[in-house]
Amino acid sequence: MTVVDTPRPVVPEADRVPLRRWLAVAAMAVGTFALVTVESLPVGLLPFIGGALDVSEGTAGLMVTVPGLVAAATAPLLPVLIRNLDRRIALLGLIVLMVAANVLSALAPNFVLLLTSRFFVGISIGGFWALAAGLAVRLVPERHIPRAVSIVFAGATAANVLGVPAGTLIGDLGDWRIAFVAVAGLGLLVLVALFVLLPPLPAERAVQLRTLPQQFRNPVVRAGVIATFLLVSGHFAAFTFISPVLQEVSGIDKSMVGPLLLGFGVAGIAGNFLAGAAAARDVRATLVTISVALTAVLAVFPLAGGTPVGGTILLIAWGLAFGGVPVGVQTWILKSAPDSTEAATALNTSVFNLAIALGALFGGIVADQVTLTGVLLTGALLAVPTTLAMWSARRAGRSDG
Repeated sequence: MTVVDTPRPVVPEADRVPLRRWLAVAAMAVGTFALVTVESLPVGLLPFIGGALDVSEGTAGLMVTVPGLVAAATAPLLPVLIRNLDRRIALLGLIVLMVAANVLSALAPNFVLLLTSRFFVGISIGGFWALAAGLAVRLVPERHIPRAVSIVFAGATAANVLGVPAGTLIGDLGDWRIAFVAVAGLGLLVLVALFVLLPPLPAERAVQLRTLPQQFRNPVVRAGVIATFLLVSGHFAAFTFISPVLQEVSGIDKSMVGPLLLGFGVAGIAGNFLAGAAAARDVRATLVTISVALTAVLAVFPLAGGTPVGGTILLIAWGLAFGGVPVGVQTWILKSAPDSTEAATALNTSVFNLAIALGALFGGIVADQVTLTGVLLTGALLAVPTTLAMWSARRAGRSDG
């Protein structure tokens, strides 16, 4: 019998990506993981920080609100302010700022100084996010761009579902300040990796502020941005206070909060992959499903989450639902503005961070002035109108996102 070897397809030289470039993309993904983790890190540490610095849990929630607001402002402004500065230098500077801010957080003797450090965290988050996705596109040939962008966004998705439980576990095992030191250490590793792997990335064109409101005039982009705001603000209005909710509503021992939040993270990663596959087929149906699931979990939690078993089941369902939000809304944005993805992504990133800040702020007010279970109902009410936003985009003439 004669064996005939099938020739391997020839890969054009222009499409070959050196391993060093993929490692650079991976380093940027770890950078987004570190920065998004820093933003939400206080969520699992509120009881520890509030007790140590003598502030209420609602007031301690400002540690999420402040960097979110600053990041929302920084995301569109920094690319304009740095003008022709090499983007590699800008990224390295932002990581240095993040590391320094977290060291300051770990050493802060009072809440005012801790909040000041979080202001600088917000600058680093907004600036890094504004640059990272666009720079990933420049590291690989055109046909590899979707994979490179998805890798960078995977860092943020992983942080949204794993950053909080990781911080909580560290806080449980030691002092809450160790969590900030750990993230600063991760930032140093990212700094070294980016310094070694990133090539020079000179500015390609001037960035102008007017491109952002122009994107918001696109009704389909506008629907996606509104969905981002509603889902993210609803989630963070409740999730910022998940540690006290699990302890006081579900009766779960403090030592079990960290492991349960890790379970939330694992469910979130599963939700991310499920939503990514579903969004590739029908992104509108995916976002509507996520909205309904998130609303149902938050609305039912005060009733069915009053026991450790009920609270655990609903927490896992919550992670599964929210894990699909980042990939779902980002897929919508990319499909809505194929010719101006950088501007549309910058706008959505700004709104994403604004939603984190305002959701945590409003949740803090409800937690202090109403009841702790009120933050769950607040989150549910904010998530409900997402379906209306999707319907408005359908009427505007795009049914597939």
